[in-house]
Amino acid sequence: MREPGPDHPITIAPHANRVRVSVGSVAVADTRAALRLSEASYLPVLYIPRTDATFVLFRRSARTSHCPYKGAASYYDIVVNGAVRPNAVWSYEDPFPAVEAIRGHLAFYPDKVDAIEEG
Repeated sequence: MREPGPDHPITIAPHANRVRVSVGSVAVADTRAALRLSEASYLPVLYIPRTDATFVLFRRSARTSHCPYKGAASYYDIVVNGAVRPNAVWSYEDPFPAVEAIRGHLAFYPDKVDAIEEG
């Protein structure tokens, strides 16, 4: 486990706007409680509470990965009207203490969903 610091900063803050994620015409997540995680030089990522996602449309995949700053990530496929978007969602289900705020949240790959709308 590595700690965020000046050489690799991570900040997590409430996101001010509503966030809606859709696949086709189906909203797979809709929230006013997203978190914005900014990490080093990467683009910020929005994390959406699981309770604000239509979790019955998600199917856990076999893929996993590990971030030395955040921990082990689990992945989910999105299945809408029989169409599968593989590994479109990830979650740190047992995150390291420095990023504990993202526990119980999901993040979406923008290129694997049709829209991530804010407003």
